[in-house]
Amino acid sequence: MDRSTVSAAVREIRPLLAARGFAVPDRSGIRIHTLEDLFAYAAAENIELRIDGTETQVRRPQAHRPGRKAFISGKKKQNTMKTTSFSDGQGRTLFSGVVRPGRMHDQTAVRTEGIAEQFRLRPQVKAKVDDGYRGLAGEFSDQISAPAEEARRRCL
Repeated sequence: MDRSTVSAAVREIRPLLAARGFAVPDRSGIRIHTLEDLFAYAAAENIELRIDGTETQVRRPQAHRPGRKAFISGKKKQNTMKTTSFSDGQGRTLFSGVVRPGRMHDQTAVRTEGIAEQFRLRPQVKAKVDDGYRGLAGEFSDQISAPAEEARRRCL
C-alpha cells in the first residue's frame, strides 16, 4: 500500500471521527464534541484536567508554498503539527483540540483555540499543565498549576 493511499484514507476518516466526538471513559452515551463540551463536563463532574501539546512529524510542505516555515518546530527541528490534548487524572484522553503548525507556541495556541476563555467562563474547572503553559498558569493561578520554577531548574 502506498503512503498517499493511507493519507487519503486518513483525510476521509478524520472528519467522521471528529463528528462522532470523544467517548467519555466509564460514562456510556456521553460524547465530547467541542472545547465547550469538555469544560462543561469537567465542571459538572469536578474533574481536574491535564493539558499538554503533542507534536507529530509531517512531510515537508512543497517549496515556494506560503507559510512553509510555519511548520518547522523550534523544539524538534523538524516539520511538525501540534495538537492540544486534554486528559483526566488517570491519563485517559477526553478531547484533542485543534491541529496547528509546529512553529506555534503552546501559549499562543491557548489564546487562539479559546482555552483561556473557557477558564474565564468556568472558574470551578481546575487543570495541571507543563512548562509550555506557564503563562496560562500565571494568569489563572487559582485554577491551573504548573511545575515550580525551582524544580524545573534542578532537573536541567
